[in-house]
Amino acid sequence: MSEPRRQPTGFARRMLLAPNLVARAAARASAEREQAWMLSQPRSVRESYVREVVDRGEDPVHAEIWMLRQPRAVRESYIEQVLDPEV
Repeated sequence: MSEPRRQPTGFARRMLLAPNLVARAAARASAEREQAWMLSQPRSVRESYVREVVDRGEDPVHAEIWMLRQPRAVRESYIEQVLDPEV
């Protein structure tokens, strides 16, 4: 989470806020693990990410704070699907 993040385009932001069916379809089409993981999360998780990170300028510190405040299941799924998918 330490590398700089790109500001989502309007389209990317709409995908984050899209209904689950749309976001999950976009997740399957994504080539990036982190993006696919986020799009596969429940809408409430994606909405909180937009509110707490995207709308605040995508500061990596805000992204880290957001992740640390997530339920254990969300954090564990990030580890399993993004950071260490081979395990």
